[in-house]
Amino acid sequence: MLNEVKPDGLPERHHGPTRPDASAQSAVLQQMGGVAGFVYSTVPVIVFVTAHAFLPLPVAIGVAVAAGFALFIVRLLRGERLVSAVGSLLGVAVAAGIVAWTGSARDFFVIGIWASLAGFVVTFGSVLARRPLTGVIWNALHGGKHPWRSDRAVRVAHDLATLAAAAVFGSRFVVQQWLYLTDSTGGLGVARIVMGTPLTVLAALVVVWSFRRSTRRLTAADR
Repeated sequence: MLNEVKPDGLPERHHGPTRPDASAQSAVLQQMGGVAGFVYSTVPVIVFVTAHAFLPLPVAIGVAVAAGFALFIVRLLRGERLVSAVGSLLGVAVAAGIVAWTGSARDFFVIGIWASLAGFVVTFGSVLARRPLTGVIWNALHGGKHPWRSDRAVRVAHDLATLAAAAVFGSRFVVQQWLYLTDSTGGLGVARIVMGTPLTVLAALVVVWSFRRSTRRLTAADR
């Protein structure tokens, strides 16, 4: 394909397809959602905790679900994917359903607590098995053809990245489970916000670094 000519008369170079690691990094950032993602994940929590402080539990549940539905509509109007919008609404609805069933406000956070434990087991277990999860994902995105575990620098990078993710999951579980056992609904709300997107961003930075390091060392011959 011929190079196009820019207005200044110089040919415009066409680069190859986007590298898999760049796509993965973009996907990570999209999943975090930036400021909008932080708002979507924290508003239902703030609404529920605040409503519970001043209103009967059934009313607080209704207010939280209403807030989740309002955010669902906003996301659709912004043109976001239906799956993402429905997923957020479903998460609020399930959490509210558990609270309605148990009659305990702290159970609004129980799904997130146990999801954090599951995340810790998977990520930390993969490091113990000498197959850190981020490395497995990177290799899969690159066709599964690179001997990444044989390169010590790459393996260490993925050990660190996967341990960073495990640290996020583990700290969330420990702190929030302690607050759950002490029946501190307000504390759970604060912990959910503080240990949510901010910690995810920090872990994501390490993951992106490990992806780039792997690409530089293992795919140079492919370019």
